[in-house]
Amino acid sequence: MNVIQQLSSPTMYLICGGIIAFIATVCVIFAVRAWRAGKAIGMDTAVLKRVVTSSASFSVLPAVGILLGVIALSGALGIPWPWLRLSVIGALHYETQVAQGAAEQVSIQLSGSEMTASAFATIALLMSVCIMWGMILNLFLNKKYTNRLSKNSSSGSSFGDQAMTAMFIGLVSVYIGSYLGIWISGNGRFTFAGSVLPLLTALCAAAVMAILTHLAEKLKAKWLEDFSLALSMLAGMACAALLNTVVK
Repeated sequence: MNVIQQLSSPTMYLICGGIIAFIATVCVIFAVRAWRAGKAIGMDTAVLKRVVTSSASFSVLPAVGILLGVIALSGALGIPWPWLRLSVIGALHYETQVAQGAAEQVSIQLSGSEMTASAFATIALLMSVCIMWGMILNLFLNKKYTNRLSKNSSSGSSFGDQAMTAMFIGLVSVYIGSYLGIWISGNGRFTFAGSVLPLLTALCAAAVMAILTHLAEKLKAKWLEDFSLALSMLAGMACAALLNTVVK
Protein backbone atom coordinates (compact mmCIF):
# COMPACT_ATOMS: atom_id res chain seq x y z
CA MET A 1 0.00 0.00 0.00
CA ASN A 2 1.54 3.34 -1.06
CA VAL A 3 1.32 6.60 0.88
CA ILE A 4 -1.71 7.96 -0.97
CA GLN A 5 -3.63 4.75 -0.36
CA GLN A 6 -2.74 4.95 3.33
CA LEU A 7 -3.89 8.58 3.47
CA SER A 8 -7.29 7.48 2.10
CA SER A 9 -7.51 4.35 4.21
CA PRO A 10 -10.56 3.47 6.37
CA THR A 11 -8.56 4.42 9.48
CA MET A 12 -8.00 7.97 8.18
CA TYR A 13 -11.67 8.23 7.22
CA LEU A 14 -12.65 7.07 10.71
CA ILE A 15 -10.38 9.57 12.47
CA CYS A 16 -11.23 12.58 10.29
CA GLY A 17 -14.89 11.61 9.95
CA GLY A 18 -15.23 11.31 13.72
CA ILE A 19 -13.92 14.85 14.23
CA ILE A 20 -16.19 16.23 11.50
CA ALA A 21 -19.18 14.41 13.01
CA PHE A 22 -18.42 16.01 16.40
CA ILE A 23 -18.25 19.49 14.82
CA ALA A 24 -21.49 18.84 12.91
CA THR A 25 -23.19 17.80 16.15
CA VAL A 26 -22.08 21.02 17.84
CA CYS A 27 -23.46 23.01 14.89
CA VAL A 28 -26.83 21.26 15.17
CA ILE A 29 -26.95 21.96 18.92
CA PHE A 30 -26.28 25.66 18.36
CA ALA A 31 -28.86 25.78 15.54
CA VAL A 32 -31.52 24.29 17.83
CA ARG A 33 -30.61 26.72 20.59
CA ALA A 34 -30.76 29.64 18.16
CA TRP A 35 -34.23 28.54 17.02
CA ARG A 36 -35.43 28.32 20.61
CA ALA A 37 -33.91 31.70 21.41
CA GLY A 38 -35.73 33.21 18.43
CA LYS A 39 -39.02 31.76 19.59
CA ALA A 40 -38.33 33.00 23.13
CA ILE A 41 -38.06 36.63 21.95
CA GLY A 42 -41.26 36.33 19.93
CA MET A 43 -39.98 35.79 16.37
CA ASP A 44 -42.56 34.42 13.95
CA THR A 45 -42.05 30.80 12.83
CA ALA A 46 -42.34 31.78 9.17
CA VAL A 47 -39.52 34.30 9.62
CA LEU A 48 -37.34 31.70 11.32
CA LYS A 49 -37.96 29.26 8.47
CA ARG A 50 -36.94 31.88 5.91
CA VAL A 51 -33.75 32.54 7.87
CA VAL A 52 -32.93 28.83 7.92
CA THR A 53 -33.64 28.47 4.18
CA SER A 54 -31.60 31.50 3.15
CA SER A 55 -28.72 30.56 5.47
CA ALA A 56 -28.64 27.03 4.08
CA SER A 57 -28.62 28.35 0.50
CA PHE A 58 -25.79 30.79 1.09
CA SER A 59 -23.81 28.12 2.93
CA VAL A 60 -24.10 25.52 0.19
CA LEU A 61 -23.20 27.77 -2.75
CA PRO A 62 -19.78 28.97 -1.50
CA ALA A 63 -19.06 25.40 -0.42
CA VAL A 64 -18.70 24.47 -4.09
CA GLY A 65 -15.35 26.26 -4.12
CA ILE A 66 -14.32 24.44 -0.95
CA LEU A 67 -15.24 21.12 -2.55
CA LEU A 68 -12.95 21.97 -5.45
CA GLY A 69 -10.20 22.61 -2.93
CA VAL A 70 -10.71 19.16 -1.40
CA ILE A 71 -10.53 17.63 -4.86
CA ALA A 72 -7.39 19.61 -5.73
CA LEU A 73 -5.56 18.60 -2.54
CA SER A 74 -6.78 15.00 -2.49
CA GLY A 75 -4.31 13.96 -5.19
CA ALA A 76 -1.39 14.74 -2.87
CA LEU A 77 -2.86 14.43 0.64
CA GLY A 78 -5.63 11.89 0.20
CA ILE A 79 -9.30 12.71 0.71
CA PRO A 80 -9.84 12.55 4.52
CA TRP A 81 -7.26 15.15 5.55
CA PRO A 82 -8.28 17.96 3.12
CA TRP A 83 -11.91 17.11 3.89
CA LEU A 84 -11.21 17.62 7.60
CA ARG A 85 -9.17 20.78 7.18
CA LEU A 86 -11.69 22.50 4.89
CA SER A 87 -14.71 21.33 6.89
CA VAL A 88 -13.70 22.64 10.30
CA ILE A 89 -11.60 25.80 10.35
CA GLY A 90 -9.43 25.84 7.26
CA ALA A 91 -9.85 28.30 4.39
CA LEU A 92 -9.36 27.34 0.77
CA HIS A 93 -6.61 29.87 0.04
CA TYR A 94 -4.84 29.15 3.34
CA GLU A 95 -4.78 25.36 3.09
CA THR A 96 -3.46 25.26 -0.46
CA GLN A 97 -0.84 27.93 0.21
CA VAL A 98 0.51 26.32 3.39
CA ALA A 99 0.45 22.82 1.90
CA GLN A 100 2.41 24.04 -1.13
CA GLY A 101 4.89 25.97 1.02
CA ALA A 102 5.44 23.02 3.36
CA ALA A 103 5.95 20.68 0.41
CA GLU A 104 8.62 22.98 -1.01
CA GLN A 105 10.44 23.06 2.33
CA VAL A 106 10.69 19.26 2.38
CA SER A 107 11.93 19.37 -1.23
CA ILE A 108 8.98 17.69 -2.93
CA GLN A 109 6.22 18.72 -5.27
CA LEU A 110 2.72 18.71 -3.86
CA SER A 111 1.75 15.55 -5.70
CA GLY A 112 0.91 11.97 -4.84
CA SER A 113 3.87 10.57 -6.73
CA GLU A 114 6.40 12.34 -4.48
CA MET A 115 4.52 12.21 -1.17
CA THR A 116 6.11 10.33 1.72
CA ALA A 117 4.88 9.60 5.24
CA SER A 118 7.35 12.04 6.82
CA ALA A 119 6.51 14.75 4.26
CA PHE A 120 2.79 14.34 4.95
CA ALA A 121 3.40 14.56 8.71
CA THR A 122 5.29 17.82 8.22
CA ILE A 123 2.65 19.27 5.90
CA ALA A 124 -0.26 18.23 8.13
CA LEU A 125 1.44 19.57 11.26
CA LEU A 126 2.23 22.91 9.63
CA MET A 127 -1.32 23.26 8.26
CA SER A 128 -2.71 22.69 11.78
CA VAL A 129 -0.26 24.68 13.91
CA CYS A 130 -0.24 27.79 11.74
CA ILE A 131 -4.01 28.29 11.83
CA MET A 132 -4.60 27.58 15.52
CA TRP A 133 -3.22 30.96 16.61
CA GLY A 134 -6.32 32.73 15.33
CA MET A 135 -8.45 30.90 17.89
CA ILE A 136 -5.95 31.41 20.70
CA LEU A 137 -5.46 35.13 20.04
CA ASN A 138 -9.23 35.62 19.79
CA LEU A 139 -9.51 34.70 23.45
CA PHE A 140 -7.48 37.77 24.39
CA LEU A 141 -7.63 40.24 21.50
CA ASN A 142 -10.92 39.65 19.66
CA LYS A 143 -12.84 42.62 21.12
CA LYS A 144 -10.06 45.11 20.44
CA TYR A 145 -9.41 43.67 16.98
CA THR A 146 -13.10 43.76 16.04
CA ASN A 147 -13.36 47.41 17.06
CA ARG A 148 -10.29 48.20 14.95
CA LEU A 149 -11.75 46.43 11.92
CA SER A 150 -14.93 48.49 12.04
CA LYS A 151 -13.16 51.87 12.09
CA ASN A 152 -13.10 53.74 8.79
CA SER A 153 -9.96 55.32 7.42
CA SER A 154 -9.69 58.71 5.73
CA SER A 155 -10.53 57.05 2.41
CA GLY A 156 -13.85 55.83 3.79
CA SER A 157 -13.04 52.11 3.76
CA SER A 158 -12.62 50.06 6.91
CA PHE A 159 -9.34 48.65 8.14
CA GLY A 160 -10.80 45.16 7.63
CA ASP A 161 -11.40 45.83 3.92
CA GLN A 162 -7.91 47.26 3.49
CA ALA A 163 -6.27 44.37 5.37
CA MET A 164 -8.14 41.77 3.32
CA THR A 165 -7.18 43.51 0.07
CA ALA A 166 -3.54 43.74 1.12
CA MET A 167 -3.40 40.08 2.14
CA PHE A 168 -5.03 38.97 -1.11
CA ILE A 169 -2.59 41.03 -3.20
CA GLY A 170 0.32 39.59 -1.22
CA LEU A 171 -0.98 36.04 -1.70
CA VAL A 172 -1.38 36.48 -5.44
CA SER A 173 2.01 38.19 -5.74
CA VAL A 174 3.79 35.27 -4.06
CA TYR A 175 2.38 32.69 -6.46
CA ILE A 176 2.58 34.77 -9.63
CA GLY A 177 6.04 36.07 -8.68
CA SER A 178 7.43 32.58 -8.11
CA TYR A 179 6.27 31.33 -11.50
CA LEU A 180 7.46 34.49 -13.23
CA GLY A 181 10.84 34.04 -11.57
CA ILE A 182 11.17 30.48 -12.86
CA TRP A 183 10.04 31.56 -16.33
CA ILE A 184 12.44 34.51 -16.54
CA SER A 185 15.48 32.92 -14.92
CA GLY A 186 15.27 29.63 -16.82
CA ASN A 187 17.54 28.01 -14.23
CA GLY A 188 17.04 24.47 -15.39
CA ARG A 189 13.57 24.11 -13.89
CA PHE A 190 11.80 25.85 -16.75
CA THR A 191 8.96 23.77 -18.10
CA PHE A 192 5.60 24.58 -19.59
CA ALA A 193 3.76 22.76 -16.78
CA GLY A 194 5.97 24.25 -14.08
CA SER A 195 5.85 27.92 -15.00
CA VAL A 196 3.93 28.96 -18.14
CA LEU A 197 0.85 26.82 -17.51
CA PRO A 198 0.21 28.22 -13.99
CA LEU A 199 0.48 31.77 -15.33
CA LEU A 200 -1.98 31.12 -18.15
CA THR A 201 -4.31 29.36 -15.71
CA ALA A 202 -4.21 32.36 -13.38
CA LEU A 203 -4.97 34.73 -16.26
CA CYS A 204 -7.92 32.59 -17.35
CA ALA A 205 -9.36 32.41 -13.82
CA ALA A 206 -8.82 36.15 -13.31
CA ALA A 207 -10.61 36.95 -16.58
CA VAL A 208 -13.61 34.84 -15.60
CA MET A 209 -13.69 36.44 -12.14
CA ALA A 210 -13.62 39.92 -13.71
CA ILE A 211 -16.49 39.03 -16.06
CA LEU A 212 -18.59 37.56 -13.24
CA THR A 213 -17.93 40.58 -11.01
CA HIS A 214 -18.94 42.93 -13.80
CA LEU A 215 -22.13 40.99 -14.47
CA ALA A 216 -22.98 40.84 -10.76
CA GLU A 217 -22.66 44.63 -10.49
CA LYS A 218 -24.39 45.42 -13.76
CA LEU A 219 -27.29 43.03 -13.24
CA LYS A 220 -27.36 43.63 -9.48
CA ALA A 221 -27.25 39.86 -9.07
CA LYS A 222 -26.01 39.36 -5.53
CA TRP A 223 -26.32 35.59 -5.86
CA LEU A 224 -23.76 35.57 -8.68
CA GLU A 225 -21.05 36.68 -6.25
CA ASP A 226 -21.49 33.42 -4.35
CA PHE A 227 -20.74 31.44 -7.53
CA SER A 228 -17.83 33.62 -8.74
CA LEU A 229 -15.05 31.85 -6.82
CA ALA A 230 -16.22 28.35 -7.72
CA LEU A 231 -16.82 29.22 -11.38
CA SER A 232 -13.44 30.96 -11.64
CA MET A 233 -11.70 27.91 -10.20
CA LEU A 234 -13.55 25.60 -12.55
CA ALA A 235 -12.62 27.83 -15.50
CA GLY A 236 -8.97 27.83 -14.40
CA MET A 237 -8.93 24.04 -14.04
CA ALA A 238 -10.58 23.58 -17.43
CA CYS A 239 -8.08 25.99 -19.00
CA ALA A 240 -5.14 24.14 -17.41
CA ALA A 241 -6.42 20.76 -18.56
CA LEU A 242 -7.07 22.01 -22.10
CA LEU A 243 -3.71 23.76 -22.46
CA ASN A 244 -1.81 20.81 -21.00
CA THR A 245 -3.55 18.47 -23.46
CA VAL A 246 -2.84 20.74 -26.42
CA VAL A 247 0.85 21.14 -25.56
CA LYS A 248 1.31 17.40 -25.02
